[in-house]
Amino acid sequence: MARRIDVTGADGVRLAAWEFGDPAKNGPGPVADTAADAPGVLLLHGLMGRASHWASTARRLSARHRAIALDQRGHGRSEKPSDASFTRGAYVDDAEAALEQLGLGPAVLIGHAMGALTAWQLAARRPDLVGGLIICDMRASALGGASQREWAEWFASWPVPFATLADVRKWFGEDDPWVERPNPARGEFYAEVMAESPDGWRPVFDPDQMLRSRETWVYDAHWEELAQVRCPALVVRGLDGELGRAEAQEMVRVLPRGQYAEVADAGHLVHYDQPDAWFSAIEPFLESLDET
Repeated sequence: MARRIDVTGADGVRLAAWEFGDPAKNGPGPVADTAADAPGVLLLHGLMGRASHWASTARRLSARHRAIALDQRGHGRSEKPSDASFTRGAYVDDAEAALEQLGLGPAVLIGHAMGALTAWQLAARRPDLVGGLIICDMRASALGGASQREWAEWFASWPVPFATLADVRKWFGEDDPWVERPNPARGEFYAEVMAESPDGWRPVFDPDQMLRSRETWVYDAHWEELAQVRCPALVVRGLDGELGRAEAQEMVRVLPRGQYAEVADAGHLVHYDQPDAWFSAIEPFLESLDET
């Protein structure tokens, strides 16, 4: 089951939030509490992602939580206005609006990559809305201008339109120069962000908007905001991901209440590469929050 809930983000941008799975059940008795009474979780995808990438995680969480994934501005089924703001502030404002309009707070924020940065920036700004934080494979260090140029060149290299979804899966899972070895999960990940058009399959997002979004955070480090997060926080990395172990452990040190976990045989798309191992890594942390 996937239920869409409309949210109004910053500057009136219309956002699509998604509830996956059955309503949460709180307690062992035959009568479950309503979903509204269950602990809230907001899941935030990374750049180019969409809410459906969290479906497996959200369904598992739904047994005990009200877990909602947000299509962030410019992504998925949310609006992509050409004149919209794609600043860090706009993304954080959208997540704040979602928490308030959905009645989730104080919630656990679970973010992947760019979504994780949004999550910890919101946790630093609105501690009353955030009771816990899970950061999945996002660096706190500045990535710099070279990284931004590499991304622009990468987008330009995509052989769009793709003739079929099978071609999407093969290119992103095997032929993409950024792929070191065949990765079917990566191919499936990108197949989810394609839509059929008259001339073939194209991304549901505008690559220029993605670059504009990325440009607002790659030049800056984000350690200061990380240090302002007061709730319990878990930093999760894939062993083959973009967040190195040393930086991840430094992030844990900087976080006032930080914890660390890593997932073997996983790359940057930790929750998508290894969904079972990913959930095993975050479940003890979530259970500890439920007990407090």
